[in-house]
Amino acid sequence: MRSIIEAPANIDKARFKPGFGQRFILTIDTEEEFDWSKPIRREGHGLDHLPRLAKFQQFCENEGVCPVYLIDWPVATSALAADILAEPVAQGRAEIGVQLHPWVNPPFDEEVNNRNSFAGNLPAHLEQAKFARLRNAIEANFGSVPKIYRAGRYGAGPHTGAMLREGGIAMDSSVRAKFDYSAEGGADYRKHPLVPYWLDPEHTVLELPLTTIFWGMLRRQGDWIYPLMWRAPALRGLLSRLALLERIPLTPEGVSVEEAIRGIDMALDDGLPLLVFSFHSPSLRPGHTPYVQNEYDLDALYDWWRRIFTYLRQREVQPCNVGQIMDAIEV
Repeated sequence: MRSIIEAPANIDKARFKPGFGQRFILTIDTEEEFDWSKPIRREGHGLDHLPRLAKFQQFCENEGVCPVYLIDWPVATSALAADILAEPVAQGRAEIGVQLHPWVNPPFDEEVNNRNSFAGNLPAHLEQAKFARLRNAIEANFGSVPKIYRAGRYGAGPHTGAMLREGGIAMDSSVRAKFDYSAEGGADYRKHPLVPYWLDPEHTVLELPLTTIFWGMLRRQGDWIYPLMWRAPALRGLLSRLALLERIPLTPEGVSVEEAIRGIDMALDDGLPLLVFSFHSPSLRPGHTPYVQNEYDLDALYDWWRRIFTYLRQREVQPCNVGQIMDAIEV
């Protein structure tokens, strides 16, 4: 089993059946609320935004999109979350996956610090124990067997892939391509591919990297230019304004509609078969993330998705979900 955090020297690309075309999937990091500006701790989090999931689910259904909720321990053990999501999941209008935030997920055998907030840094047996508790809670409370995983903070590790295979997970989406978290103790995904690829020769676990695209005249050199500027945000901004180089993750959090459309165009022109979108569920209620601080911001979030879904339809990019991806894979 290939380590998720090591960029593959030879990419074993997933092959899709004829007719799959180019599609997109919407993933939501469905998690507790906490202060992003303060050190991580086990206590003090909230779930006040959970009632907002019902509105977002209805919004997605109206748009013909099946969202994939990657839920962590506080949400997985919330009766309210189960009341809201269990029926859409049972009827195939939504899907549930696993997201591991180790600092709020039992067993609590590790010190709470920044390094240990990346689950892949924990001893293999502890990472596996936390994952198993969470997966079992999801199955019990939501009546669904999760088939997709994302490590909180994109914190996969050397043993994560084997853990997922043994745990019956078919897909991982912990790789945030073109991002580097090593300065905080996490993984460096700058050299990872954007295409879906297999983590093992047996083709049991598929990696779905979150989609991030370089745009601009220097986009082909972005993989080596952009990391050189990590201490110079002003220079990054200048290159973006000059249409020379811009890094665009497909998320409404910190990315404008115009930027996202540029990223979509580049991804489709490059022939990427699957676009992976994401955002954090606490953004559905003002005041819980830096991106949504008031009702105006929340309206803008919904407008972002509405305009992006419209543009994807114009580009004939259909939505899909985990089940459809599994059915379309040629093993």
